[in-house]
Amino acid sequence: MRDQVATRVTGRPVALPVTVLMLLVVLAGCTSAPESAPDGRPAAGRWQPEPGTDWQWQLSGRLDTTVDAPVYDIDGFEHDAAQVARLHRKGRKVICYLSTGAWEEFRPDADDFPAAVLGKSNGWAGERWLDIRRTDVLQPLMEARIAMCAKKGFDAVEPDNMDGYRNRTGFPLTAADQLRYNRLIAGAAHRHGLSVGLKNDLPQIPQLVGDFDFAVNEQCAQYEECAQLSPFVKAGKAVFHVEYELPLARFCDGSRRLGLSSLLKKYELGVWRRQCPAAGN
Repeated sequence: MRDQVATRVTGRPVALPVTVLMLLVVLAGCTSAPESAPDGRPAAGRWQPEPGTDWQWQLSGRLDTTVDAPVYDIDGFEHDAAQVARLHRKGRKVICYLSTGAWEEFRPDADDFPAAVLGKSNGWAGERWLDIRRTDVLQPLMEARIAMCAKKGFDAVEPDNMDGYRNRTGFPLTAADQLRYNRLIAGAAHRHGLSVGLKNDLPQIPQLVGDFDFAVNEQCAQYEECAQLSPFVKAGKAVFHVEYELPLARFCDGSRRLGLSSLLKKYELGVWRRQCPAAGN
C-alpha cells in the first residue's frame, strides 16, 4: 500500500474462524545479516524470479487460473493448497499475499492481536496499522501466517504494509524500527523455505535488497520513483510493478529500460490486467 494511498480492495469476504498455531520460535538478532551473497544476489535453494518475469496479481474475485503468466500473486488466507497445486500443475509459481504491517478484522486470527498493538486506520475499512516495535507479540503471529503459506505449498510471500514508519500509524515508528521488522519478516519467510518480496518502502531498498528476493511496487511511474528499484534488477531480482492511473504508453518504455515486470491493473486487483506490449509493437 502506498503512503496513505489506498490501493487494495476493501471488504474482502470474512474468513471462517480457525485456531492459529502460535509458533514460539523467536530467533535472536532480528537484524541478522542478509541471506544473500555479498553482491546482493540471492542465496541458493529458493525460487528466484528474474527481472522481466511476467506476473498476475489477483486479490479479489473468483481466482482465474487461465491467465497466461508464469507467476501468480494471490491472497494467502482465501486460497487453499488445492488451488496452489492447480496453479503449479499449470507451471506457475505462486506468491502468498499477507498483510504483515496492518491488522485486518476479517482475518481468522484477528482476535489473537492484543489491542495494545493496534494503531490508526490505514485507510481501509477494518484495517489498522500495527506497532511493529512489538516484535515479542508480532513475530509468533507472523511466523504462524508464513507457516500457513508454506503448508499450502506457496513459493513466496508478499508481505504488505511494510512502510508504516512513513505513515500516520499512531505509533512513533522510526526507519530503524522498520528495517528491523522487515528483516524479521524476510528471515521468517526464508526459514520456511519461501522467497519474499519487499513491498514498496523505496527509501530502504539500499539496505534491504540483500534481505529480499524480489520487489513489489505500486505506482512508481506515476510518482517518478521507478529508478529507485534498480538495485533489485542489478542483483538479478524481479520487480513486480503495477500502475493504476497511467495508460500503458506513459510507463511501458521506462519499465522496459529499467527491467521491471509492469502491469496496468484496476484498484480492486481483480482478474483484469494489461501487459506492456513487446518492444517495437
